[in-house]
Amino acid sequence: MIKHIKKASAAKNKPDKAVKEKNYEKIPLFAKISLIIAAVCVVIYFISTLSEGFADFFNIYIAVIFRFLFAQLTNIVPLSLAELLILLFPILLVLALWYLLKYRCRTKKATLVTLVCIVSAASLLFSSFVLTFSSGYRGSTIDKKLGLEQKAIGGEELYASAVYLIGKINALSERIEYGEDDFSVMPYDLREMNKKLIKAFDDYCKDNYFINNFYSQIKPVMHSEAMSYTHITGVYTFFTGEANINVNFPDYTIPYTAAHELAHQRGIAREDEANLIAFLVSIRSDDDYILYCAYLNMYEYIASALYKADKELYKEAVSTLDIRVRRELSAYSKFFNKYRESTASKVSDRVNDTYLKAQGTVGKKSYGMVVDLAVAYFKSEKIIKN
Repeated sequence: MIKHIKKASAAKNKPDKAVKEKNYEKIPLFAKISLIIAAVCVVIYFISTLSEGFADFFNIYIAVIFRFLFAQLTNIVPLSLAELLILLFPILLVLALWYLLKYRCRTKKATLVTLVCIVSAASLLFSSFVLTFSSGYRGSTIDKKLGLEQKAIGGEELYASAVYLIGKINALSERIEYGEDDFSVMPYDLREMNKKLIKAFDDYCKDNYFINNFYSQIKPVMHSEAMSYTHITGVYTFFTGEANINVNFPDYTIPYTAAHELAHQRGIAREDEANLIAFLVSIRSDDDYILYCAYLNMYEYIASALYKADKELYKEAVSTLDIRVRRELSAYSKFFNKYRESTASKVSDRVNDTYLKAQGTVGKKSYGMVVDLAVAYFKSEKIIKN
């Protein structure tokens, strides 16, 4: 009697198993939907590369919805979800391969369906890029949006810009606290800094149609020390909608870096443009430290260009910089020596350069191109002479 029951049970399980394996030979609904979305995104991406006007429209009015949704979903998690996913990726990949090979690839048809599922899952990364960020690289440039006239600049204009920035920095340095290590000290935590920057973005966005603000939370990277070897101070991860910052770097770099990543999160994709927006937004703040960091970080870009253009004018400008600020910049140089020649930074630079060039920019050189934009802005505001 018992043997009969076991045989009946085994007979019952065989059809169930056959049905289950038959289901593995059908493309699941999520894969079909993912591939349809990817196909639509291919069309959007293609049109964006052909039409600057379409790219602007999509970036300002459509992509902002997805950036907002992604940011709000990940705001729930206090740590960087992107960092967590990257750290767990090798483990998740091994587990996924084990599961697929053991349970989903028992027939040729099931194996083919599994490959389709893998492609559909990978396509989500491309789709999220198109829906949130790619159009920012294809739209009109920031100088057009702001009505700036870019011309070739020389040493005199760079010197005038440096003198202006030094005047602002010196005045603010009187109200800044410096530590025993010569670095200035941010007088509040990241949460408070975040609120101040969001407030500054609110103010800036009221006067500029091309950028929409919303609340989001800056995410400190847990492994910031390791990240420092890549020379990355911050990164916007479009697939999680997060603005991540390296908190291992000195305080004076953090508010400006955060503003830069928040600019990316709001659709300013090109690096020189994100640098300019970070500056323009930060100087809208009523907080002394955020202002100090904005002027000092922009000064570093201008001073570097001035040094290359005219070393004598560079020396003249630097001689007027407050001694405490010079000590801070010297301290930063010493701090950075530890990471300067790392292998990780060389790999990171090549990857970033390749990615940026693929988006139609000049590559990593675009970060420094903020100098041209800044000088054009100073001219438009009559800060320096035309």
